[in-house]
Amino acid sequence: MDSREHCYNKKQISNLGTRGAVAAGLGLGLKPEDAVSVYRVIEVIGTSTQSWEDAAVTAVSTARKSLRDLRVAEVLAQDLHIEDGEVIFRTKLQLSFKYESPE
Repeated sequence: MDSREHCYNKKQISNLGTRGAVAAGLGLGLKPEDAVSVYRVIEVIGTSTQSWEDAAVTAVSTARKSLRDLRVAEVLAQDLHIEDGEVIFRTKLQLSFKYESPE
């Protein structure tokens, strides 16, 4: 057995709990070190003249063009910008994407 591999018995797995077992890669055919990931989190603001939802979709769609492996988008804030009597919906999002390992 490789020194990096871990063996767990059923009692140890139940003591880990669901999150611990998933983090250790158990039941997924992964070694514990394979289950570790690093994510970058950025903030973006999307705009739309239609709705906050459209503004969020605009932000994600635009970010997707230059970022790979987007994982989560979380709405942080929504506001309205009024410009020349026109209402512009703005949605501020926090996006996370997975770092790729250099090969």
